[in-house]
Amino acid sequence: MSVPVGSGAGLSNLEGHTDFDITWPWQEGPLPRGATAVLRVKNEQPGLRFVLPPLLRACDHVLVVDNGSDDGTADEARRVAAEHGLADRLTVRDYPFAVARAGAEHLAVNERSVHSLAYFYNWCFSHVRTRYSWKWDGDMVLSTEGEASLADLSWQVGAADAVVRVPRHGLYVASPGQAFLDLGLRNVEEWGFPMGPDFVYAKAPEWEIRTTPEHYPEVELPAGLCVELKWLDGDEFAHWTAPESFATSLRNRRKRREWTVFHALRAGEVPHGVVEITAPEGVHVVDHVTRTWLPRAPRPFVVDDPDHARLRDS
Repeated sequence: MSVPVGSGAGLSNLEGHTDFDITWPWQEGPLPRGATAVLRVKNEQPGLRFVLPPLLRACDHVLVVDNGSDDGTADEARRVAAEHGLADRLTVRDYPFAVARAGAEHLAVNERSVHSLAYFYNWCFSHVRTRYSWKWDGDMVLSTEGEASLADLSWQVGAADAVVRVPRHGLYVASPGQAFLDLGLRNVEEWGFPMGPDFVYAKAPEWEIRTTPEHYPEVELPAGLCVELKWLDGDEFAHWTAPESFATSLRNRRKRREWTVFHALRAGEVPHGVVEITAPEGVHVVDHVTRTWLPRAPRPFVVDDPDHARLRDS
C-alpha cells in the first residue's frame, strides 16, 4: 500500500483538472457532529428505492456521487429522496472521469490520476461535512434493525470516534418475488470512519484502501443488519478487470464466493449455505427480506462459513 500524498494540505491531479482538485474538509475548521453516508455509484438505478430510504433516515446526510451512469441513477436518487420527504438530506454530485476497474487496470493507474480509484474515493469523501462518514455502496440495504443501529451510531460515533465494521450478506435477486440469501460467507468490512487526515484513501494492489492508525478502537455490528443486492439478470462483476480469475483465486475469498454463488444460481443450482426466500404476494422480495425475514431470524444470527471457523480455530 502506498502512502496518500497531500492528506494534510489537499491534493491536485496529474491531468490538471483544477475543478476536481481535493480540498480536505477538516482544513476549513472543525466539522460538526454527525454522520454522512457516501455512495459512489454507476448504473445503480434499480436498487436505490431500497437502499436510500433507510439510509437517509439513519444518517444526517447522504452523498451520492454518480460516475457516468446512463440509466438515470442520479435522477432516481433525487426521486426516491423526495418521495420519502428526505430531499434535504441528499446531495448528488457528478464525477465525469472513467475510473479504473479494480485489479490490473487499477494497478496500472497513477494514484494522483483522476482515473485512480484512490483519487476518486478521496474526492468523494472530501465533500463530507460531518465528523463521521460511512463508506456505503449503491446496493447495500439496511434491515429495520440495521436502520435503527446505524441511526444510534450516527450520533454516538461523533462523540467517541471508532472504526465500525458492518457485516453484510449477499442477496441474489432472481425476480420481484424470489431471492437467495448467502449465509455461507462471513463478510465483515470496515465501513464507518472518522473524518480526518489519518483516514484517507491510498492505492493498494487491487483496489483502494482507507488508512487507519494502529490500535484504533473498532466496533463490529452484529450479523443480519444489511444485505448486498446482486441482480441475477445483471453484470455483477463489471467493475473488475478480470473477474473470471475469481473462480480459482485463493486470495480473494469473498469475490471467489460471490463468483461461485452467482454462476451456480444462474445455472439453476443452490450452493450450500444459500437460502431460497419467496416473498408473499404483492411484496417485493427485498422488502420482505429486510423488513420481515431478517428481523425474525433466530438470534444469534448463524452464518455457516467453514472458512471463517477454520481461521478462527487455527
